[in-house]
Order: sequence, then C-alpha cells, then structure tokens
Amino acid sequence: MPGYQSPFEGRYASPEMKALFSAEERVRTWRRLWVALAEAERELGLNITEEQIGELRAHVGDINFEDAARKEREIRHDVMAHVYAYGLQCPKARGIIHLGATSCYVTDNADMILYKKALLIVRDKVVKAVANLARFAKEHVSLPCLGYTHLQAAQPVTVGKRACLWIQDLMLDLSDIEYVAGSLKLLGSKGTTGTQASFLSLFDGDHEKCRRLDAIVAEKMGFKETYAVTGQTYPRKEDSRIVNALSGVAQSAHRFGSDVRLLQHMREIEEPFEKTQVGSSAMAYKRNPMRSERICSLARYVIADALNPAMTASTQWLERTLDDSANRRIALPEAFLAVDAVLSLVINVTGGLVVNKAVIRRRLMEYLPFIATENLLMAAVKAGGDRQALHERIRVHSMEASRRMKEGDGECDLLERLALDPAFRMTRDEIDALMDPALYVGRASRQVHEYLENEVRPVLDARPVGDIEAHIEI
Repeated sequence: MPGYQSPFEGRYASPEMKALFSAEERVRTWRRLWVALAEAERELGLNITEEQIGELRAHVGDINFEDAARKEREIRHDVMAHVYAYGLQCPKARGIIHLGATSCYVTDNADMILYKKALLIVRDKVVKAVANLARFAKEHVSLPCLGYTHLQAAQPVTVGKRACLWIQDLMLDLSDIEYVAGSLKLLGSKGTTGTQASFLSLFDGDHEKCRRLDAIVAEKMGFKETYAVTGQTYPRKEDSRIVNALSGVAQSAHRFGSDVRLLQHMREIEEPFEKTQVGSSAMAYKRNPMRSERICSLARYVIADALNPAMTASTQWLERTLDDSANRRIALPEAFLAVDAVLSLVINVTGGLVVNKAVIRRRLMEYLPFIATENLLMAAVKAGGDRQALHERIRVHSMEASRRMKEGDGECDLLERLALDPAFRMTRDEIDALMDPALYVGRASRQVHEYLENEVRPVLDARPVGDIEAHIEI
C-alpha cells in the first residue's frame, strides 16, 4: 500500500511553491551556505584553498541523499549526515565543510532564504488577484445592486464598489507581505549560543573579522543584514510575523470566498463553472461554489496555523530549545503551501466571475420601493404634504406590502399603495420617476474610479507580474 501523501503535494499547492519547500531545494541551499561560509573564511585569511571551494561549488546540485540517509540512521543528526555526504563528494574540501558553524548556520539561514522567496511568490499572486479584481470592478463600476448589512437588504451599492472592498483587503495584505519580506535578516554565523566564540577562535581573537564574516555571508546569500544579537537561532518572533502576514491573506481570501458563496446562493454572482463540471454526485442540477468553498476551507487552516509560531516564539528558553524544530518543519511550509493554494483559487475565481445582471436588477427592484421611501417622502412634502403624517402612512403601507410579499403572491405593491393614497398627491408616473437605481448608490461609482486610479493603479504599475498560472485541481 502506498504511504500517506500530503494533499498539498498531490492536490493543492503550485509546482513552484512545492519545489521551493522540497528536500532538494532545502539541502541545495544548505550547500550554497557552506560554499558561502568557506569563501568568506578564505577571504578573511583562513587556510582554505580555491581548489577546495571549487570542489564544493561543483557538487552543490548533485545531492547524494542515499549516503546522507544511511549516515543519519547511524548518528541521528540530519545536518551532520549531510556534512558527511557532501564530504564524500568533495574529499579535498571535507575538512573545511561547516568550519566553525553550528547546525543552525545552515538550517536557520536556509529557512530564512526560502521564506523570503516564498513571500515573494505570495506577493506576486496577491498582485495578480488585485489586478483581476480591479478589471472586474472597472467593468461593473456603475452596475447597481442591493447592498446588505447584517445580510439584510440595505441601501444599494454597485458591483464594482463591492469588489473594491475585496481589493482593499488584499492591498493591506500586500503591504504587510512586502514589509515582512523586506525586513527579514539572516542569522549569519553566530555559533552555538550566538556569541561567535568558535569564529573568534578561528580568527585568533580578531573581532572585526568575526563581524565581517556575518556581513560577507549575508551579501553572498542576497541579504543586506544579519541579526545583531541572537541565541543559537534567529528570533522565532520572525516566524510569527511571517505566518501572521500569511494569515492576513487567508482572512481576506476567506472573506472574498464567503461573499461569493452568499452571492451565488442569491444567484447574483457565480464563480466559474466548466461546461462538463459536476456539482453533485446525486443532484445533477447543482452548481456548487466548490472553488470558493475550498478557498474558505484552506484559509481557515492558515488562520488556525498562525497560533503555532506564536506559541513557539513565546516558549523559547534562554539561548534556545529544540521543541521548535518539529513544529516549524510543518507549520511554516504548510502555511505557505496553503496560502499558495488559496491564492491560486482566488486568481482562478476572480478571473472568471459570472455576473447575472437580470437577477441583480430583479432583486434590487424588489426592495427598491422600500429603499426609495425617504425620497418619496421628501417629494410628497415638497408637493404640500405633512411630513409626520406622510411618514406614518409610509410605515403602514410598508408593513402591509411586506406582509403581502411574505404571505401572498410575493409581489411588492407598495408603489401602487402610495400612488392611490391621496395624502401623497403623486401620480404613479411621478413615483416611477424615482425608481431609477442610480439615484440611490451615492458616490459609489466615483469612489471606484478614484480608488482604482489613485491607489490601485500605482501599485499594479510598479509590480508587473505578467501571467500567473492558477493551477488548481477541482
């Protein structure tokens, strides 16, 4: 029988995110770090030859996993097993691999490198989702629809205006993702308790060389800085910051997915549905919002997962404790894999939303007579009516029309009632003139134009991401 396979591997996450968190990429990054350390130590005067470094460079990519696995079964230490395996391939350099370092030199620095790359993948997908929604908002900028507060009918908005609420959530997430990605630092070469004691010994007490070692390694690995003070590891607060930013994306995606599910229930807006797609194994007529449901399902996983690094950060003892290790191997990669899957779905759904204009108008017009009563009241007062008496007449007619809609044939006869009431002194034509939905959406259309032009467009112009394949398995 085949063993367990994570759904992220076979069903959810994109090939690029899976590759980033693969064993191959992780160990390849370790080896790049060992090369960078040897290069920096040679530049700072240690007896390391260019031939040794060349040998290390030549074997960064061809990782002998079987040798490492065999050694790890013997010594029960994954990093030292890979030091041994690397040494088998690089016999001339074997003696200087990992020189002065502790395990966290490769594990923590590699994690930070991978997390930064993963954050940039997330960033690009957030930008793509924003671009899709911006096009959608612009296309439907002036399409009136019923607004909802408490999920009850409320003052009309426009479809484009509602889409801008989804955009704004993602724009806040984009800011957080970019801030966190831009502020990450490497652990550097800090040693077993963060004092750099082993490197100070290697450099015969030269503090400046120890300081420069950190800077050189960081630069070689594409980072500007290392943490000034650490224990054995980089601050586990960083893991919490990273997953909190991912949780923010998940929260926004969940809100979007939930809204689509509600709107699809009302038949106003629907997610894409392939011609041959099956909605239910029993009910052949069903058109379920499967993508949006999966968005919410995976997003909930990420939101809950944010507790893991928070608890780890809060329970680190003194210079370090190892109870972070097993948890981090799962919590951090799976947070990225899940958000990656969520964003692929969001990109897919936002790229193919179906707007049912007839349903939207029919639903809006059903409630518009009630929404328009304030304007009708003002018009009737201008025609000579008594405001307080008219307000009472509207209340009575509204209650009766609402009762009839619930208990009778479902039709709203409020306008007929008001036209026939002599207190209003208005004809049906005069009342119908106030039934244009555009009269009740306020500045919605203008707000969409201003928001897209002033806030969204500059962000998209500065971050061209091109075509991103939204890989999904339904």
